[in-house]
Amino acid sequence: MGLYREARYRTAGDRAVVAQFGDEIGLEVNHRVRAMAQEIESGRLEGVTETLPSYSVLYVFYDPLKVSYGQVLEGLRGIEGRLEQVVLSPPRVFIIPTLYGGEMGPDLEDVASHAGLGVEEVVSIHSSVDYHVYFTGFTPGFLFLGGMSSRIATPRLENPRTRVPAGSVGIAGNQTGVYPIQSPGGWRLIGRTPVRLYDPARPEPVLIRAGDKVRFRPMSDQEYQEISRRVKSGEYIMETLTEGGEVS
Repeated sequence: MGLYREARYRTAGDRAVVAQFGDEIGLEVNHRVRAMAQEIESGRLEGVTETLPSYSVLYVFYDPLKVSYGQVLEGLRGIEGRLEQVVLSPPRVFIIPTLYGGEMGPDLEDVASHAGLGVEEVVSIHSSVDYHVYFTGFTPGFLFLGGMSSRIATPRLENPRTRVPAGSVGIAGNQTGVYPIQSPGGWRLIGRTPVRLYDPARPEPVLIRAGDKVRFRPMSDQEYQEISRRVKSGEYIMETLTEGGEVS
């Protein structure tokens, strides 16, 4: 069905409303999710305390001592009526240097075997596109990315790992993503980045947000060690693309 003509609303406990805009993973549906979140975060809806976007759904949390469910619902429907006019903030493109295979990507050969490709082909395909950040979650700053080629889509592990190192780059079905902190996980690990995507000591702990884009750049073991050193010393600044496409 894809994008709904009108959002579907329902309650989530006594202080949240769920707004669902469609029933599939796609840019058009996710655009409306982020457009409503942006409008709410701009202060357009009284009593709302937090928004939480996902692929096709937006959770809207509110203070029930200030506003009722009916008031929030009325406000959301008002915003929905003007979503077509909302201009989203332009995406930033973050470059994530990644060491593929070996100890850092223990499932890379399995992904290649499943796809009927060589390891180098999998790396080339995975690093050849800019991925859309649909949302972050699961753990702080975990990137749920869209746009991966179906040629390298691979099922999750039958038995998830109890410990996945921070920075691991994984594949699960048609999705790819990055584990920002050590955690359990069942995605196929194909590489690792030394870049800290989540750091609670930073003024902005999570640098990459929904709507941004991510590009993976293959690197050597030597560069991995050098960037690791710079990250630990606080010297490393994540590369981003300027509007004209140049790395800054």
